[in-house]
Amino acid sequence: MNTDSHTVRSFDRKVEQFTGEDLNSHNIEILQVNLGLKCNNECAHCHLEASPLRTETMQWPIMEEILNLAGRLKLSLIDLTGGAPELNPNFRRFVAALTKNGHQVQVRTNLTVFFEPDMETLPEFFKTHKVKLVASLPCYTEENVRAQRGIGIYEKSIEAMKLLNAQGYGIDDELQLNIIYNPGGPSLPGPQSSLAADYHRELKERFGVVFTELFTITNMPLGRFQTGLKNEEREEEYINLLINSFNPETLDGLMCRRQVSVGWDGSLYDCDFNLALGLNVNHGAPDHITVLDDSAISRLNNRRIVTGDHCFGCTAGAGSSCAGALI
Repeated sequence: MNTDSHTVRSFDRKVEQFTGEDLNSHNIEILQVNLGLKCNNECAHCHLEASPLRTETMQWPIMEEILNLAGRLKLSLIDLTGGAPELNPNFRRFVAALTKNGHQVQVRTNLTVFFEPDMETLPEFFKTHKVKLVASLPCYTEENVRAQRGIGIYEKSIEAMKLLNAQGYGIDDELQLNIIYNPGGPSLPGPQSSLAADYHRELKERFGVVFTELFTITNMPLGRFQTGLKNEEREEEYINLLINSFNPETLDGLMCRRQVSVGWDGSLYDCDFNLALGLNVNHGAPDHITVLDDSAISRLNNRRIVTGDHCFGCTAGAGSSCAGALI
């Protein structure tokens, strides 16, 4: 993936062509927090290249800074991600502190982490704190999940969903269990509504498993997915697909316009994909959580977004965000 000034300007020019202005944020409603890159899985599509060997982990002092910032912002959600965020040693302490302060917390879980040592009570913990869950299950068939995530992952994922259903997740309106779908190869996701219907039917009929909603997400040409594209000599083909599928109707709903991502070390990014590329917020906005006085927060709320060719992934077709299709 190229990230030089020429390619950065190409997305900016496309945005300006349709809006007459730069891509700017519209205040921070969601704070996304990456708790570290350690993961019990090593998925083929991971843009952050998380794995069991990664050691990057958010420490408690940074979490305290986030607790302070969250209290100063009018947030609708604090979205915890990784790696597997649950593997952070301070995960439960952090979630408990956030919910005690009245914040709605969402966790992006790979489901299989429930079967790691000392993780067996996670479903009960999530229920106690009414944590919203977004779970990775890139297909409802074992074959496709195995190709992306490895042997045995599918079976563990289904068992984890059963444990969550037993706690009321996917059944009780206050206990949301949402599922993430992403294509297995270099193509755009199909229509979110029809895929959701397929998932609901297949998982219910095969396993008696239920969930709340399905979110479709476009694979970004970053990390391991990019490596796979290069190995197949399909990177240029895929990037051209994203560029040629640009949909201006997605621009208003782009997640970067209403959220900011905090890296495991406290660095600030417009999104998790910019985090993967090491592209901090810029254009005069503060780039680390430890420098956020009132003036800096104002600049962060109303900042120009740092872009690149990967941004075409979020604007292709029906659009893509951490909460699924945009239109």
